[in-house]
This record gives sequence, structure tokens and C-alpha cells, in this order.
Amino acid sequence: MIQQITKGIKISVVTHYNGTSFREEKLYHVFSYEISIENKSSNTVKLTDRFWKIYDSLKPTEIVSGEGVVGQTPTLKPNDIYTYNSGCFLESNMGAMKGFYTMINLENYEQFKVFIPTFQLTTPVLSN
Repeated sequence: MIQQITKGIKISVVTHYNGTSFREEKLYHVFSYEISIENKSSNTVKLTDRFWKIYDSLKPTEIVSGEGVVGQTPTLKPNDIYTYNSGCFLESNMGAMKGFYTMINLENYEQFKVFIPTFQLTTPVLSN
């Protein structure tokens, strides 16, 4: 598990390799990840946007950004935890992701970034 705290918001990431799949006549490695967002601050916050850099050793870096996460813009009171699952397809058997969430402090309406630590996406090592 990878973890990082920014301005009292703790991000925890767990990754899983889910095998291979064909998309558009290409073989991809399928990865899933679970992210927990824990509000350890004393303020109520709302996640408004996400920004990702997805690194695939066989392709240029992909940028993904947009509103919310998995179709939601969760509000977290102090000590609340919001967890969601998502995934990505890589051409390579190794890559990584990192990024940030844009959040707003609902007490003073100040926007801030919460950094998502870099996490590795790699296939398990095969051994005889």
C-alpha cells in the first residue's frame, strides 16, 4: 500500500494485476486500483476534479483529467473515508500512475490540490 498526506487528506492506494485483455485488436495488461481518501483535517472538504499522468513503458505519457472520480464528487467531513475502485489498460507489463485531486474546503471555499503518490503497475514475476 502506498500512502501520502497533503493538507490533512490521506490518500492510500492498493493495486492489482488482473491479467490480459484484447481491446481494438491489441493485447493489454489490465490493472485495477483501490484508492481511499481519508479526511484527517478539521474541515469538511469536497473533491471536485482529478488529474492523472499514466506512464506506460511502450507509449507516451497519457493525461486524464475531469470532474470527480468514478462519476462522483464526494464530500468528506472530518474523519470520513471515501473509497473507490478504478483501473487502466497498459500495452506494457509495467507502468505507473500519479496525479492529484482538486478539492475545496467547504468552510472557507479555498481550493487546494491533494497529491496522489506515484504507484507502480507491474505484472507479477514469473518463476519456475
